[in-house]
Amino acid sequence: MITYLYWFAVIAVSLFVFWGIGRYFKAKVGFIGGLIVLIIGWGMYVFHYEQYFVKHWGGVMTLTVPDGEMHMQATWKDDNLWIENYDPAKNQCIFREYSKGNLLEGRVTIKNCNPLLSKPQ
Repeated sequence: MITYLYWFAVIAVSLFVFWGIGRYFKAKVGFIGGLIVLIIGWGMYVFHYEQYFVKHWGGVMTLTVPDGEMHMQATWKDDNLWIENYDPAKNQCIFREYSKGNLLEGRVTIKNCNPLLSKPQ
């Protein structure tokens, strides 16, 4: 819900800048000003607010499990989301980090990981 409120506010401010500047100056200047507000709002969302909203205020975020893998678990470390998937074809557990802005994402691969089947010892 907070994600939708954020985008409503960004679009409302962008339209206000477009209307306000366009009315008193020129429409081209108003359009550029509104576009700048949208770009700044998008950048702030992608590089800071997306995971913060999801973790702290119940925002909206969608991830897709890669083909051929099975999802096992997800956990938060600070404000970054770690997803664990299992690839049965390669017999590997893969931990992927989803960080703010998708920058500096980590990936840990555990080989010979077979969490779904227990082997007798």
